[in-house]
Amino acid sequence: MRRVLIIQNDPPETLGLYEQYLREKTDLTIIYAYNLKPGQTFPPVEQFTHFIIGPTPINANNALNHEFLRKEWIYLQAIINSRKPCLGVCCGGQMLALLLGGEVVRSPSKEIGGYTVKLTEEGQSDPLYNGFPSEFPVFHWHNDMFTVPPDGELLATGDPCPIQSYRKGHVWGVIFHLEITSNDAIRWADAYPEEPKVIGKTREQVLAECRETEEEMGRLAEKLMRNFLKQ
Repeated sequence: MRRVLIIQNDPPETLGLYEQYLREKTDLTIIYAYNLKPGQTFPPVEQFTHFIIGPTPINANNALNHEFLRKEWIYLQAIINSRKPCLGVCCGGQMLALLLGGEVVRSPSKEIGGYTVKLTEEGQSDPLYNGFPSEFPVFHWHNDMFTVPPDGELLATGDPCPIQSYRKGHVWGVIFHLEITSNDAIRWADAYPEEPKVIGKTREQVLAECRETEEEMGRLAEKLMRNFLKQ
């Protein structure tokens, strides 16, 4: 039995279908990092076999300005040092990239709604994407992007954001979301109602884009988790 830890970093931004799959297939623990009390710490890394780091609207470059993320920053370094499989989603992937020597920079354009990403040659041979098509639909809601850490590999690209996924050793980062259902998208749209307007989209358009590919993203979300647990 895999023992998986999810670190949730923002109340609206759950890990949706990933969490649902892991509840059924693993011994799952979720830590709501934003609720950590001053004296509360993360559990020992040794208790878990796999780690998933969730998103937050906080800019990863400002993580150390927030008490709970300062604690998490130290814990993420311990995860990296453990050499156990770790997946960072959106800002989770950005924080891991920074710890691995990469950068977090502004994306060429804000991405909100439905997009398509394409696996690189390295991505097509990476075990995390085993069985994936070379191009697939994703959901986005972000301003910033990570760079590929030194000695890491670019696994997926997109437009307008050219860096969609990386790997360095046992750490993977993805800027996109496969785990989002239309109900999750509604919750995000309620939490950040003004943001779609920045790129000329309406709330209804963003939700429609999610519904259009929800079924395929759901299948890929399960496949991604299955592949991750094999690592």
